[in-house]
Amino acid sequence: MDEANAGEAATQGGEAAAALSGHALIQAQLKTLDASPGVYRMLDAQARVLYVGKARNLKARVAAYARPSGHSPRIARMIRETAAMMFLTTRTETEALLLEQNLIKQLKPRYNVLLRDDKSFPNILIGGGHPFPRIAKHRGRKTEKGSYFGPFASAGAVNRTLNQLQKVFLLRSCSDAMFDSRTRPCLLYQIRRCAGPCVGLIAPQDYAALVADAERFLSGKTTEVQAALAREMQAAAEAMAFERAAALRDRIRALTAVQSAQGINPRGVAEADVVALHLEGGQACVQVFFIRAHQNWGNRDFYPRTGAGAEASEILEAFLGQFYDDKTPPRLILLSHPIENADLMADLLAERAGRKVELAVPRRGEKAELVANAARNARESLARKMSESATQARLLEGLAEALGLEAPPRRIEVYDNSHIQGTDAVGAMVVAGPEGFLRAQYRKFTIRGEGLTPGDDFGMMREVLTRRFERLLREDPDREGGQWPDLLLIDGGAGQVAAVAGILGELGVEGVPVVGVAKGIDRDAGKEEFHLPGRPPFALRMNDPVLYFVQRLRDEAHRFAVGAHRARRARAVGATPLDDIPGVGAARKRALLAHFGSAKAVARAGLADLKAAPGISEALAQTIHDFFHPRD
Repeated sequence: MDEANAGEAATQGGEAAAALSGHALIQAQLKTLDASPGVYRMLDAQARVLYVGKARNLKARVAAYARPSGHSPRIARMIRETAAMMFLTTRTETEALLLEQNLIKQLKPRYNVLLRDDKSFPNILIGGGHPFPRIAKHRGRKTEKGSYFGPFASAGAVNRTLNQLQKVFLLRSCSDAMFDSRTRPCLLYQIRRCAGPCVGLIAPQDYAALVADAERFLSGKTTEVQAALAREMQAAAEAMAFERAAALRDRIRALTAVQSAQGINPRGVAEADVVALHLEGGQACVQVFFIRAHQNWGNRDFYPRTGAGAEASEILEAFLGQFYDDKTPPRLILLSHPIENADLMADLLAERAGRKVELAVPRRGEKAELVANAARNARESLARKMSESATQARLLEGLAEALGLEAPPRRIEVYDNSHIQGTDAVGAMVVAGPEGFLRAQYRKFTIRGEGLTPGDDFGMMREVLTRRFERLLREDPDREGGQWPDLLLIDGGAGQVAAVAGILGELGVEGVPVVGVAKGIDRDAGKEEFHLPGRPPFALRMNDPVLYFVQRLRDEAHRFAVGAHRARRARAVGATPLDDIPGVGAARKRALLAHFGSAKAVARAGLADLKAAPGISEALAQTIHDFFHPRD
């Protein structure tokens, strides 16, 4: 949408409206509006966005909020909190829908439905532009040449399928650099997972036939591939080439294993996403099944924030808009519930896909069975999650009782450091609450303190907590944004707790409980001691569920810190002088290392040799040469 051409309407409705709130404020806004399509925002007294909505007719839509009664409890609360409104008109209704989705993603309003899991989905890629294409898992933007098949619901689903496809089609999975450097076949050839093209053990035309078979299978033409393999096996047996016949038999079995692992494979649905919603107790679960090439490529469950009581149609509509924000929608999307603006959503998704996209709510036949299966999975997944949430709530209540907290903590922050003799030091923060670990809110801190003594854990913790709470004080001084912790958990004893309490005191932070967890006697798990300021240390029973809960929190922080440290150390080990050359990015760095063999060889290379390297222009070759051979 060209937002520059969209018209901005009145935002506050004049001085008279500025002093109003709730129904009166909304009623006062009506005289500033017309029947244009657009987007409206409701704000509270602190100018925080409560809700973002779209409208085919702004005046009619806002008029519905001006009614003093007839609203759901959720909408009634939202209206009471509304102290200001903002409007943006658009040229079309589809533009309004797109703008609404963009603003929801950016602002995350409290009363909107929010999709909290926006991870990309993996695909299978059969590469192009190489005489012997590789088959591999691919995630992210589709910039590499080749044929893409997916999406698959998870990396595990892709890995299982790839494992079986390698047995069937014997395509290589190694990188091009490894392929070019081989002088003998690798282990995959020995265990019959690769045809050995790297050392000429298969002719290009025969390998191309395997590639074509793999693409046919992934496109849904499984019967043709199986029939062809069966004919080859029969011919080999008749020619008494029993070893080849046995190999073909194994390939057919592997092909059958792929199909059986994919579960329900609909005959009448070639390409679709099946999206089913189950609502219970104010919580929602959305199951998405991916049907491609008449094959079920897995499913994923999502738990959107329901905006404090949204209805099924609103949840599904918001889910579709946010889910396909960075994913290409299929030609058909099967839904468990109708949505209010199905025509607008179909137009929006078609615009993103570059072709027609159909939304349907099937009532009978195979498509209805697919939706019913997805809905059953959604119901069962939500039941499991609600059971886990109830267990988590009991653990948080037990933790509050054990530590003498006023109420169960809704946000626990756990801190840990990782380093090797002070090098590549990293601080880590993990977050947990009523819904378990909140991995999207984990944070890594690269320790930057120049005056730190190697191994100074107190100094590292001081830097991490200072940076963390200075930011909180700057961004949310009133503690109303939900980002302030109700409990700090520190790996350490009385000394660490006193140091952390001192740091918070210096920053002027009050009311945040700090608990240190020390290993205790013999440093054995199960004998941990808890340290709180002003209280003697104490321990919990060996079999206390709260103790196991604290151990999981501490272990998760340690795991995250160690992982961050290893990643930083690996980057440092992989660093070369090429990283400092202007104009040499990751791709050109790989090209230079592949061409010359090492950074040292690049440094020694003459100007003519640098110009001959692939992807290196004459100007860049001069820049590289001057970097290693500075002129007087």
